[in-house]
Amino acid sequence: MTVLTGARVVTADGVHDGGWVGVDGALITEVGTGPVPSGAREDLGGGWLVPGFIDLHVHGGGGYDFTSSADDLLAGVCYHQSRGTTRTLASLMAGSLEAMSEQLSWIADLARKPDEHGVRVVGAHLEGPFLSSNRCGAQNGEHVISPDRQAMATLLEAGQGFVRTVTLAPELPGALDVIADLVQAGVVAAVGHTDADYDQAAAGFAAGASLTTHLFNAMRPVNHRKPGAAVAALESGAAFELINDGMHVHEAVISLAVRSGCGSLVLVTDAISATGVGDGEYSLGGLPVTVVDGKAVGTVSGSLAGSTLTMDEAFRRAVVEVGLSIEQAAESSSGNPARVLGLADRCGRIAAGLDADLVHLDEEFRLRRVMVGGRWL
Repeated sequence: MTVLTGARVVTADGVHDGGWVGVDGALITEVGTGPVPSGAREDLGGGWLVPGFIDLHVHGGGGYDFTSSADDLLAGVCYHQSRGTTRTLASLMAGSLEAMSEQLSWIADLARKPDEHGVRVVGAHLEGPFLSSNRCGAQNGEHVISPDRQAMATLLEAGQGFVRTVTLAPELPGALDVIADLVQAGVVAAVGHTDADYDQAAAGFAAGASLTTHLFNAMRPVNHRKPGAAVAALESGAAFELINDGMHVHEAVISLAVRSGCGSLVLVTDAISATGVGDGEYSLGGLPVTVVDGKAVGTVSGSLAGSTLTMDEAFRRAVVEVGLSIEQAAESSSGNPARVLGLADRCGRIAAGLDADLVHLDEEFRLRRVMVGGRWL
């Protein structure tokens, strides 16, 4: 067993200034404070030790688009792993059923067994094709269709049991039936890219949707007389994604959503291939995207087209810019997404018996090192 010391350890119980973490093989074996048990020690030299990040919504990074090829999927996931994302839910855009089925086969192959570097893809997030044409944002409108139970069954079959979340607009004809089918299949239904009013969105959550895709984005704005899907989402108690890049949602609104006490905040990146590369011209879902000063915009639509965010930066911003406690930031980037995926018994916290997926941050919450399965990258 190796005992990690010298950093403040962030657990579900709080921050432990004199904490230590015992790692044996791929697992955390002990977590404590005070006297350090015998064994090899590794002094981290200060900073913070937090659980590995889990990203429920990401399309690419490091110059790689997940939908381009199986090799690009792996390379993009590896890039985000280097930024602290120890488990990735790979997101697919609305496309033809044939194209999405092929992409799902790549994800299933990688999810079935981590590669030699321990890259962990936990499955697929389908961000389409059952979206509102009025709120499709940077999605390709040619591939947006009404919810169809047979089409959904085709995609689930192609995913080989690894489709974990599906975003859809609950106001569309057939949506509530598809939500019921997803729940029956053990898949998380997420409300998003929706033009639903309050009642229509509430019906989606009542039907079984338990997640909101990038809350406030790609849905009607909140109005005091017409509260829309965002208020229905918060009222439902469902978990909700937020893209904390300083562009998609104002910090004050994030803070307000968290203080509402309704549902669980899940920090996501919605990152595209431009992440970690820089400004320029890119493609997302087959459509051109222009990135200037880190802001990704659909060249034709003018809508925000994902982000260039990484989970380590989302975490840092949550503490420094939004004002969340470090415990809240850890829950939002690790614990809550683990619960959404039903993986809380394996990851998402620093606790004995869970996977040794850890992120070491410096005093200013900037990334130092990443541990995956008990090994530092």
